[in-house]
Amino acid sequence: MPSTVVHCALAGLLAAGLLADHFDARAVAIVLAVTIVPDLDAFTGFVIPGGHRSVLHTLLLPLGATALLYYDTRIREVSFVRARWQARGARIAWVSVAAVAFAAIGLDLVGGGVNLFYPIHDQFYALSGELLFSNNRGLVQTFVEFGPGSEAARGSTEQVHINSGVDPTRGAEPENVERVFPVAQSGWQLLLIVTSVFVLTTRLWERQ
Repeated sequence: MPSTVVHCALAGLLAAGLLADHFDARAVAIVLAVTIVPDLDAFTGFVIPGGHRSVLHTLLLPLGATALLYYDTRIREVSFVRARWQARGARIAWVSVAAVAFAAIGLDLVGGGVNLFYPIHDQFYALSGELLFSNNRGLVQTFVEFGPGSEAARGSTEQVHINSGVDPTRGAEPENVERVFPVAQSGWQLLLIVTSVFVLTTRLWERQ
């Protein structure tokens, strides 16, 4: 499953690509800080069984933030965000919402699953499959399938526990339990981290 470092790597690339003229170290730091927030629900497992990847990994959060931002910056007569932080604040806010949706929740959706619509609908979902073109089979996609064995649902908070270094197993744990805090668990994750560091470093150097 993607580590917090991997989440930040993708968020950093989003920041580099979307912050435009507002790109600087402070703006990137804000986007990365917001991206880390969903992973804090690892601590909720002590109170809410199955709370990890549920409480703060629900799509209701970025969808709600999108609705509020759209109303404030596009419909409201006087925008609170623009009045206080000008166009820079609005741009950083929009990029932060995108980072939460894609870099935080999205990566976990393909890396083990998330409780997409918690608490309205208590069910973990995982996105996996492939999209390809075959000279024999034509266009093939297995991300969205119907029929027996094709269900993407993984179970509810009562059935699913996604381990973390904070809460490795459901319930009480022995004193010698291993707590793993991953950085990169595959080659593509390490490449993503290195690429993000390179891109952000280059853009920050160019801004000087």
